[in-house]
Amino acid sequence: MPAMDLPRHKSESKQALEAHLDLATVIKVSQAVSGEMVLEKLIDRLMRAAIEQAGAERGLLIVPRGDDLRIEAEATTSGEDVTVHLPDGPHTAVALPEMLVRHVMRTQETVILDDASSQNPYSADPYIAQRRARSILCLALVKQGKLISALYLENHLTLRAFTPDRVTVLKVLASQAAISLENSQLYRDLEDREGKIRRLVDANILGIFIWNVEGAIVEANEAFLRMVQYSREDLLSDRLRWTDLRPDEWRERGERALAELKATGAAQPFEREFFRKDGTRVPALMGGALFQEGGNEGVAFVLDLSEQKRAEEKIREQESELRQIVDLVPQVVAVFGPGGERLYANRIGLDYAGLSLEEWRQAPGNAFSSPSFFHTDDRERAARTFYESARPGGSAFELELRLRKRDGTYRWFLARYNPLSDKQGQITRWYVAFTDIEDRKQAEDRLRGENFALREEIDKASMFEEIVGVSPALQTVLSRISKVAPSDSTVLITGETGTGKELVARAIHRRSDRSSRAFVSVNCTAVPRDLIASELFGHEKGAFTGATQQRLGRFELANGGTLFLDEVGELPAETQIALLRVLQEHEFERVGGTHPIRADVRMIAATNRDLQAAISAGSFRSDLFYRLHVFPIEIPPLRERKEDIPLLVEYFIDRYARKAGKHITTVEKKTLQVLQSYLWPGNIRELQNVIERSVIVCETENFSVDESWLSQRPVKKSAGSQLYLSEKVAAQEKEIIEAALRECHGRVFGPSGAAAKLGIARSTLESKIRSLKIDKKRFQA
Repeated sequence: MPAMDLPRHKSESKQALEAHLDLATVIKVSQAVSGEMVLEKLIDRLMRAAIEQAGAERGLLIVPRGDDLRIEAEATTSGEDVTVHLPDGPHTAVALPEMLVRHVMRTQETVILDDASSQNPYSADPYIAQRRARSILCLALVKQGKLISALYLENHLTLRAFTPDRVTVLKVLASQAAISLENSQLYRDLEDREGKIRRLVDANILGIFIWNVEGAIVEANEAFLRMVQYSREDLLSDRLRWTDLRPDEWRERGERALAELKATGAAQPFEREFFRKDGTRVPALMGGALFQEGGNEGVAFVLDLSEQKRAEEKIREQESELRQIVDLVPQVVAVFGPGGERLYANRIGLDYAGLSLEEWRQAPGNAFSSPSFFHTDDRERAARTFYESARPGGSAFELELRLRKRDGTYRWFLARYNPLSDKQGQITRWYVAFTDIEDRKQAEDRLRGENFALREEIDKASMFEEIVGVSPALQTVLSRISKVAPSDSTVLITGETGTGKELVARAIHRRSDRSSRAFVSVNCTAVPRDLIASELFGHEKGAFTGATQQRLGRFELANGGTLFLDEVGELPAETQIALLRVLQEHEFERVGGTHPIRADVRMIAATNRDLQAAISAGSFRSDLFYRLHVFPIEIPPLRERKEDIPLLVEYFIDRYARKAGKHITTVEKKTLQVLQSYLWPGNIRELQNVIERSVIVCETENFSVDESWLSQRPVKKSAGSQLYLSEKVAAQEKEIIEAALRECHGRVFGPSGAAAKLGIARSTLESKIRSLKIDKKRFQA
């Protein structure tokens, strides 16, 4: 076992062990630390002797300080030289062999690790693992059972470096060192006390005079003569009494002190004044005692307080000036006690709170627990941060919180807490500066909203970057966009799914005066019905289960910009009412909120539903429809823009070929004919998907499309009537939808539903099922 207590070899007898010891060495070691009373020299001798006798390369003298450990000295070797360093400050447990030293101090056992790199009870000590010493020795310095310190030694080169002979010598050294260390400390304490008295006398800062009860001054030292500016002859003459040096207003206090002195033999020090020879006064602290009980003579000790009084006055002046400066600082400044007790606040802070200093001090709670000043949502976090930092040795910290204003509103502040600690590391004061960051927080919220909108805009990229086409139907749409974009009018965009309604909404936003602000898009079918109100208007903390913090809605995120509501026909009735209020009154309330919020937002809505039919069915409010239907734009389906298909095909091929790193130069004539004759029920979105898929599988420079990918056979427009074409389209759509429902067992939505299979929105499919009068229940398993 690498770690063991001495003796290491139980079979080795005491006589055999002593036979190996050099008596001269033991005497030398014992004398090395005996008789030395200067603590620093004693520690130096002890560490040098320990390093030399143990054959160690490094050593630590560690003393307990309450629950902590302190490195009193560190010794290292370089060749034959030993260097001893006495650290100035305390060392933390991280810098010590914590586990090993505490075990030795607790048990007062000697522990040897002959091979510290092997598994041992102290292998988990990070210090030992980091040092990688080969041999380690730790022993306690004990005097009459009292632990004085611990000696830790390590050798990085040799296994079993600490032989029994060396350990025995070190034990002798430790025993003598424990005695010398305690004696040295006692000597130092005594020397410190004597030194203080000696310095006090030598410095002549204390005036002393001997007096008698008749009022005569028998003797005085130079300090007292200088203090009252009398010569010795004048002061000791029969003409002058010590009572003559006392102003009349101090007579009563002096007589009480004299009575106390006669009764008890000593008088407690008290402040008073003496007359100087020129009639001026000197403030002093005076005490005295009789030489013997009931005697007539005594001694008085007088300390000149002139400098102290001047310093106090200067401090008061500086304090007053500093308070004036602090009162003018454009920040809330406060001083708290170690436990958060309110001590001082500057004028700016008191005006902000609407309180006097005394009212502020007497407010309930401490620095963080009072509901009178701190926002409910910030109180727990602020208190936790404060108490974590309020431990001894705590450091400065800062946090953001909201402070209550005199009118009941709250503003954001950056609070910087700086502790003042005494010599023992105990915090005595907290100095705090609160900087108003309300404007910054609002700017951050706006920026966060704009960033959110921008990320959403990137994530929900439109079907293509530009509106592509030359057909008359598309040119009509572009003309209407250019006319309505500069205004703030509400726009209602209608059209089948996949026609590019969101793209048109973005085009209106980019050409409007709001183009520099956010464009926020909401798909009303993608948000659960019970959460759509929170999504649009936001919610307050605790408004409903799961609302753990305040959340901004899309209206606030779009403030100053444009809000696009896609599939607006799917909004539940209660949300339609709230949306109508925004359109009418330009304000709303968060869910769970009580304060109205102004909405500077341009509204653009879109739907693929027949809203007039929805109004007749009672699922959509007519008043909301007319509020939205200010400027309608109908997007034509792709089958009515046949002439745009070649341009769109070329655009998409270029886009996806560059992304795939392919070079496609031509399009098969047959492919182009197929694409133009196809009716595109999924419109441009379906065309985009087909082109992307075809580019992926294309292995030549000639582009082609697999006709089987198209969801229905192309139908050429005959010379017959448009009614016949519409009927054919409807019949084909019904056939396609029923086939999808049959494969999906009547399921409409979800990953395995018919809507996903056809690549169209659930709402679009539901609308077509209703319009084509398809019974989806007959396909259910």
